Amino acid sequence: MRVVFAGTPAPAVPSLQALLDSDRHEVAAVITRPDAPAGRGRKLVRSPVGALADEHGIEVLTPARASAPDFLQRLAELAPDCCPVVAYGALLREKALAIPKFGWVNLHFSLLPAWRGAAPVQAAIKHGDEFTGASTFRLVPELDAGPVYGVVTEQLRATDTAGELLDRLAVSGAGLLAATLDGIEDGTLRAEEQPNDGVSYASKVTVEDAKVDFAAPAAAVDRLIRSVTPDPGAWALLRDERFKLGPVSIVDDVEDGLAPGEIRVERRRVLVGTGTSAVALGEVQAAGKKRMAATDWARGTRIEQGERLK
Repeated sequence: MRVVFAGTPAPAVPSLQALLDSDRHEVAAVITRPDAPAGRGRKLVRSPVGALADEHGIEVLTPARASAPDFLQRLAELAPDCCPVVAYGALLREKALAIPKFGWVNLHFSLLPAWRGAAPVQAAIKHGDEFTGASTFRLVPELDAGPVYGVVTEQLRATDTAGELLDRLAVSGAGLLAATLDGIEDGTLRAEEQPNDGVSYASKVTVEDAKVDFAAPAAAVDRLIRSVTPDPGAWALLRDERFKLGPVSIVDDVEDGLAPGEIRVERRRVLVGTGTSAVALGEVQAAGKKRMAATDWARGTRIEQGERLK
C-alpha cells in the first residue's frame, strides 16, 4: 500500500519506523509540523518524525496549515492509498480527509471511546484507570469519533508516569497500526462504529493543571504528579517560589499527622502532608537548577518547622 505518514513527536517515530520496515507498504512522503525553535539558542529543529524521514531520504511536507491549497495539491499528486497518522498535531479538514482512497487511519493512545482528545495517557493515569491501550480508527471531522479498526490493551502500573506509559504504547501501537494497514489492504478488516456509551474527553494539559493540591487525598496527589511527568511537570510553591516535583510515594507510618502541604524533613526522606496520609517526595527541581533528591533539596533550602508547600 502506498502511504503518506503524518506525525510529529517522538511517540510517533516507532509507527513510522514500523512502516519503513514493512515489506508491504511504501512510505511516499511524511507530513509533520514545521521546524520549531528549541534549546538555548532557539535554533529551528526538525521534528523527530521529520528527522527520521530525512534519514531515509523521504520527502517531508511541513504545511503551516493542513488546509493550505499547495499542500492539498501536493498530497493529491502523491496519490496515497492511505494516510496513517500518529500525533500529527494539526486539524485535518474534509478536503484533506477525502484525498486517500482508504482515508486517514489514526493511532490514538486510549481505548476509544474513552479519552478522546489531546492527552489520553495523562487522563488515564490521573483518573486511576486500571487498563488503557491504543486504538486505530478512521478519521472523521468529529474529534476522535471515527469507526475503530483495532485495539491493543495495556495494564497501568502503580508507578507509571505519563512518559513511561506513552513509551510502551508507542511501541505496541506501532504494531497495531501496521497490522491495521495490512488488514485494510487485504480487505479482511472492517471498522466498527464507536458506542455512544463510555465517551470521555482528555483536553490538553496546561502548566496550571500540573499544580499540586496537597489538600487532595494522597492517592490523587500521587496520580496527578505521575500524570504530568515529564511534561509539563508537577509543581508547587514554597516561599512564593515554584519547585518542580517528581513522583512521590505514599507512606502510612507517620504517627502524628501532617497538615496538607506541611513539610517534615527526616534523615532519609522528606514528607509532605496531604488530605489523607503523607507522601514522601522523590526528586525536586528549583527554578534554574538541576533536579536533585528531596533530602538534598531540603538541606540546601533549610526547611523550617511548619513550612508548607502550597
